[in-house]
Amino acid sequence: MRPSVRLRGMKRVLFVCVENANRSQMAEGFARHFGGAGVESLSAGSRPSGVINPKALRFMAELGIDLSAQRSKSLDEITGEFDAVITMGCGDSCPWVPARIREDWALGDPKHLADEEYRVIRDDIAQRVRALLERLP
Repeated sequence: MRPSVRLRGMKRVLFVCVENANRSQMAEGFARHFGGAGVESLSAGSRPSGVINPKALRFMAELGIDLSAQRSKSLDEITGEFDAVITMGCGDSCPWVPARIREDWALGDPKHLADEEYRVIRDDIAQRVRALLERLP
């Protein structure tokens, strides 16, 4: 993967979870949706599964957000500086990635949850991403 070039005024955010199949994929999609052209949103996993959970695709599509162009990828593929790095409940399995803002959102993995519980996690992520983007310098 070629190094990312930061455009003047563009904010870069990285969302990290273990498999990069659910939480971080949804967060990446929300950041792209809410941030528009002013935000470069990426996601990665410490042990990526290689696929996006079909539930993530389906439940984001319910909100008009298409994740089909995203892919599950490793942190090893991510380069550059970030305004924010958000880990999503993966604890020690997430290596340190430098950023101006670094937070852990202790979110449970929704992959085996029933549909309504999955939507609760999705909606929580949406609120957190929106609040994060408002706080970025």
